[in-house]
Amino acid sequence: MSAQTTTGGVPERKVPPTSVRGAAMRGVVARPGQEAIEAKGWLRAHKWLLLRRASQLGILALFLVGPWLGWWIVKGNLSSSLTLGVLPLTDPFLIAQQLAAGRWPYREALLGGGIVLAFYLLLGGRLFCSWVCPVNLVTDAAAWLRRRLGLKGGKAPVGSTRYWLLGFVLVTAVATGSLAWEWVNPVSMFHRGLIFGFGLAWGIVGGIFFYDLLIAPRGWCGHLCPQGAFYALLGRASVVKVSADRRSACNDCMDCFAVCPEPQVIRPALKGVGQDHPLILDADCTTCGRCVDVCGKDVFRITTRFNRSESK
Repeated sequence: MSAQTTTGGVPERKVPPTSVRGAAMRGVVARPGQEAIEAKGWLRAHKWLLLRRASQLGILALFLVGPWLGWWIVKGNLSSSLTLGVLPLTDPFLIAQQLAAGRWPYREALLGGGIVLAFYLLLGGRLFCSWVCPVNLVTDAAAWLRRRLGLKGGKAPVGSTRYWLLGFVLVTAVATGSLAWEWVNPVSMFHRGLIFGFGLAWGIVGGIFFYDLLIAPRGWCGHLCPQGAFYALLGRASVVKVSADRRSACNDCMDCFAVCPEPQVIRPALKGVGQDHPLILDADCTTCGRCVDVCGKDVFRITTRFNRSESK
């Protein structure tokens, strides 16, 4: 895979036939990450994906073993919880809605919100989206199936739509004095559905799945979710970042763009568009690590915002 040809004396890396670009040239369905599996082995080519799934399912399990089995390790839900009867954790997005609605949160809720806020300010707001949020399981499944079926096209709203929806959620809280969004929040409904039975939640979660599959690739998480927009605002100065520090080895296979939930964040770091360092600084990056997994050339790695060095 690493063999090179020359065109006019300029080295040209061969594009893997199963990659997005290679498959497009051959008119077949792409298999992003196949080169990485061959180069690194299946486990290393799925390391960050497996860690994320363990995190998401493990967090869900901590909440569910209480109502299901009577082991109350964590009480509450992803909006507000108490761990081991000691540690309060509150979604700062919920706190923002309460304040907008004119409701002053309880002291424990403020403490819990402060803890969660500090965590995501430090490590990256959209870590919530890729490492915690259960809806990510749904949208990732839709994206995977879309690639497997070779579905093309679709019409997604502009990425700024989610920020307009975030503003609408807060304005609605001000106007109604209530937490109206929480009645239809897919994250809350998914969690309640697992405990009490899905009901209407099936419609919401299923709608997101089919919207992403058939209409807009990565439509919900990448373009509409106001909660994701809120956490993106928290991640602007976070420490943990992804770097394309071996971008000189890139063979333009396009696999990273295919699996990334926010592909627009890659180009500035990978291709030097508008910046001279390989660090992905865009707050919309979810630090999911899929670009690291699927790259057979090990172009990407997870590092800190202070490391802007580039490997040759």
